[in-house]
Amino acid sequence: MAKKIMQIAAASVLTVSLAACSNGGNNEASPSASESPSASGVAAPSESGAGSTATLAEWGQTIKSKYDGTEINLAFASHPSTDSFQKMTKEFEDLTGIKVKWEVMEEGYLKNKQLLDFTGRTGTYDVLMVDGFWMSEYGAKKVVEPLDDLIADKTLTPEWFDYEDIVPAYRNGISKYEGVTYGIPTAGETRFIAYRKDLFEKYGKEPPKTMDEFLELAQFFNGKEDGLYGVSMRAQRGTHAASGLLSILYNFGGGFLDQKTGKATMNDPKTVEAMQFYVDLLKNAPKDVSSYTHEEALSAFTTGKAAMWLDATALANRILDPSSSQVADKVAFVPTPEGPAGRASALAGWNMSISSLSKKQEAAWAFVVYMNSKEKAKEYVQGGGVPVRTSVYQDAELAAANISYPVQLEALNDANVLVEQGISWIPPSPKLGQILDRVGYYVSAAMFGEMTVQEAADKAQKEVADITGE
Repeated sequence: MAKKIMQIAAASVLTVSLAACSNGGNNEASPSASESPSASGVAAPSESGAGSTATLAEWGQTIKSKYDGTEINLAFASHPSTDSFQKMTKEFEDLTGIKVKWEVMEEGYLKNKQLLDFTGRTGTYDVLMVDGFWMSEYGAKKVVEPLDDLIADKTLTPEWFDYEDIVPAYRNGISKYEGVTYGIPTAGETRFIAYRKDLFEKYGKEPPKTMDEFLELAQFFNGKEDGLYGVSMRAQRGTHAASGLLSILYNFGGGFLDQKTGKATMNDPKTVEAMQFYVDLLKNAPKDVSSYTHEEALSAFTTGKAAMWLDATALANRILDPSSSQVADKVAFVPTPEGPAGRASALAGWNMSISSLSKKQEAAWAFVVYMNSKEKAKEYVQGGGVPVRTSVYQDAELAAANISYPVQLEALNDANVLVEQGISWIPPSPKLGQILDRVGYYVSAAMFGEMTVQEAADKAQKEVADITGE
């Protein structure tokens, strides 16, 4: 049990813990309950056309005729998306007659609770919030129900749900196992660069398009002004350092593991090249960068100490929030730069899934459809939810409130490059926590000059091979 909790914690470090990252721009655009266009339980006309409102109302009547009074039970993590879905719950209940019972807990406990319910064959829950990193395990063990037939059934999944509107990287990268869909993406993130456009304009510099330019710019700005550093990133010894390396690793063609054979590839020349780049880049970061999680890295940038920052898109709201950022009006964004192996970017996120033990699967699916539909997507984001739909990123009002949206969408297209290559951004291994800890240990050792990058890679190779048994 302790090992499972450690692995969950390691994965949550990589995905940033989005619950701390959804304040700012979204809330300013959020209508009050009395002003909500769908407070009556019937959505107001959206860009998809007035006809979709009638369709939603008719769908609600059909669902109510079948499932009025049915209660569904949910196991969800404490998270901004959960908060937004809870705000939308009453209108769903009024529209469909389905009663929703929420059980919300810290994500560190969520997986264990869901798996205990499954292994004990209790069947307490109908709808599960599932981390994309858990999907292969849940699919293999049949914890969750395949959804492809439900998605294709037009009587259960109306046009206003619009499955294809979900960003391809999320649709194909965090919700499937062996080509089968087991979840509907609800919240996600990739990684990108924020940079001080005032400083770039002052010194006549363009934002980086390649990894070489990224390093050159970090070196240029480092010490250019009093108290200014070139870049800020997560790099704390252990898991955070491994996560920071993952931010640029695939752009060099490297990897911790060969994802087809499971063999360690820590001393592969491409992985060594990426490690060397990461170590060289962080020579231009604040002196205490070796203690930085994503929080300290963000703080260094938002307090004006760094010209550039590379981390999670889910943190963009905090960079753009004047109440928490001293540089809110001085920033712009670009995707993770192209490397020797091309374009790539991080991918992580959450799904709604249906428990394979649920005896109320169609009622549960009605909840999933309503909450995650294109029709309700704008309301969801305005309520603090994390976007996963192309239409949301392209919505003029929402994009005006968060200027990073177009770049986030571009970065997600880069993340889809890995998906199409069959590569998981997070190395797929049941011993992920141990791997990240040891890789991060040796990356940090190289940063501190305790050994060369090549020596660190060789030592990491041996340890990862010992951990995986490959």
